[in-house]
Amino acid sequence: MRGRSASVGAVGLGAAALALALASVWTGGARAASIAAAVALCSGPAAERRRSRRGTPLRGDTDPTGADALLRTAGGRIPALRHVDRPEPAGAHPAHGPRAAGSRVPDAAPAYIRRDAEPRLRDALGRAGFVLLVGESTAGRSRLAYEVARALFPRHAFVRPLGRDALPQAVHVARARRRAVLWLDDLEDFLGAGGLTTAMLAAVAAPEPGRRVVLATMRTQEFRRFEAREGSRLTGSDRDAWRTQREVLGQAEVVHLARLWSPPERRRAAAHAHDPRIAAALRAGERFGVAEVLAGAPPSLAAWHDAWAPGAHPRGAAVVAAAVDCRRAGLRSPVSRDRLRELHRPYLVERGDGDLRPESFDDAMEWACTAGGLLTGHHTRGYTAFDHLLDAPGLPPVPEHLWQLLVARVTAAEAYDMGLLAHQEGRPERAAAALSRARLGGVPGADFLLAITVGDAGRPRRAAADLAAITRRREDRLGPAHPDTLAARHQLAFFTGEAGNPHAAAGRFAALAADAAALLGADHPDTLAARHELAYFTGESGAPAEAARQLARLLADRLRTQGPDDPQVLATRRGLIWYRAAEPVRAEAELAELLADSARCLGPLDPHTLAVSSSRAAFAARAGRTAEAAAAWESLVADRTRVLGPDHPHTIYARLERARALASSGRPHEARALLTRTVADARGLLEPGHRHLRRARDLLAGLPPPNAPQRTA
Repeated sequence: MRGRSASVGAVGLGAAALALALASVWTGGARAASIAAAVALCSGPAAERRRSRRGTPLRGDTDPTGADALLRTAGGRIPALRHVDRPEPAGAHPAHGPRAAGSRVPDAAPAYIRRDAEPRLRDALGRAGFVLLVGESTAGRSRLAYEVARALFPRHAFVRPLGRDALPQAVHVARARRRAVLWLDDLEDFLGAGGLTTAMLAAVAAPEPGRRVVLATMRTQEFRRFEAREGSRLTGSDRDAWRTQREVLGQAEVVHLARLWSPPERRRAAAHAHDPRIAAALRAGERFGVAEVLAGAPPSLAAWHDAWAPGAHPRGAAVVAAAVDCRRAGLRSPVSRDRLRELHRPYLVERGDGDLRPESFDDAMEWACTAGGLLTGHHTRGYTAFDHLLDAPGLPPVPEHLWQLLVARVTAAEAYDMGLLAHQEGRPERAAAALSRARLGGVPGADFLLAITVGDAGRPRRAAADLAAITRRREDRLGPAHPDTLAARHQLAFFTGEAGNPHAAAGRFAALAADAAALLGADHPDTLAARHELAYFTGESGAPAEAARQLARLLADRLRTQGPDDPQVLATRRGLIWYRAAEPVRAEAELAELLADSARCLGPLDPHTLAVSSSRAAFAARAGRTAEAAAAWESLVADRTRVLGPDHPHTIYARLERARALASSGRPHEARALLTRTVADARGLLEPGHRHLRRARDLLAGLPPPNAPQRTA
């Protein structure tokens, strides 16, 4: 580092030695993978022993809580940005390949190439106190943010927490400085239980932009979880369970960075083609971004795939698979070596175990840490899968064996993160298991999200009872006008209706809509969500015409405030078509148009899109096209099983409707077999008296006796 005596010792060292030199200058804790491992991607036991002999332990090694794990110099100081001479301590991935000829610094980072998004980022940092740079994995987010921040704020303190536990200390340090940049690389790791809040942002961001700034990066895939509601319920508030995180993101000035490089960016890169790493990235063509190739993403994916071959590195591939799925399951913290030893085993068994001639575990870890950076980390702190592996095409769902092992061993805060992600992905059974751990551990808000998850899993009466108690506690503690109290009232009203009392639900939502409009404003998303549910339960109470009138007014307001492509606008359109009872031909034409719009905006397998498909199948059955309806429900069962799982109430509903269509099309024996299987599966999942169980019993009662002849359709 410029101006530091350790920089002399770094010149001429190999990759591993340079990593140790960096570690001796910059100290940290759980996120040391991006600092001490800036060059050597993993430090194993041997490297750690060498560090101990040199007398330069990481500061975090003596701090098990990580509460003071901030990026510091060897003297314990918070550095100024101008003294951070390499992008790796800011979170940038080390470059893949040989350095430029004639370079005097081993493994020096490639030259910075100006990105098209740079002017937008500079403008945002010039006027906003919280800026978020969003881009796909290995798009170059951290490098761009580092270069622009260093140019704009060279004298600012560079305050980087190395884990969520250190965030309060980082906020305290940044707030105490006249000039500071609070650096939150991979912002998703700082959201959730004990994470970033709007109060923290207000404490750091100075009134005058540029004095104290919060600068964060985030993967596009993580950011999209908060753009639109991803939970399984298709109507209702999309701000309830993860309100704090959404509100944090809502405070940011967001700048997007493309993964693929534009022609002007590639021309600017060509000026540095004397660096073999940049030259190789340009030769890779336009399929990959230059930053993606520099980070070694394509070779790493290929190395992981090829490692499964017998006699190659199959145990290493299994270790990587376990680490990848830990992150996909919502675990933000690094995974210990011992835990990887336990978690990887089922992956290896599934692929053939001994037939693959697997290597030893020590060899597997060494390969995973050195083969293109598949894992980064520190053997005393844990390991993390490189983020570009999370976006590899064709990854199967996170297996149940990994989920069960993780939930049994993680901390309460980690369990909350896992439960939140499972809830957003429409996996209520998994979410309930994780959130139960979080609630027992006293994580704030876990009881609320757990109650919603229990209801989504098919136990609405229990959810309503739990939410009634939560609502009373919030009214007593926070007051009736607090947003959290309104959120609890919303969910209480919803599950009251789901438990079989739509009249009471409509009454609750009428009162909530009026209160939300007075307290939050008529156009607030929570007010609009309450109006949507009021219309829905009005229709379910036997007044479809009134429901249609309410939905028509709501649609006009949502189009004005949210735009035509918002998921809730699409849900309102669907409800309006359903309750308006227009001409069947017109209704089906409107549903076909809505299905195309939903698939375009959200994707063909989004729960909103599948709900439209459900309505189309129901209209086909109403029109007497029972064979068509049976085929449509069969397809929907497959899609919902893939997206939501076989145990989700929406999947069970689709199975029941398929059985109804089979019976109506002259196939009662098939219908009876399907209903019998569905009831057997649902009894252990849904609470007694659930409407799906009642529907199944009614359908079974309406079928001819089992020995009756089956007519031909």
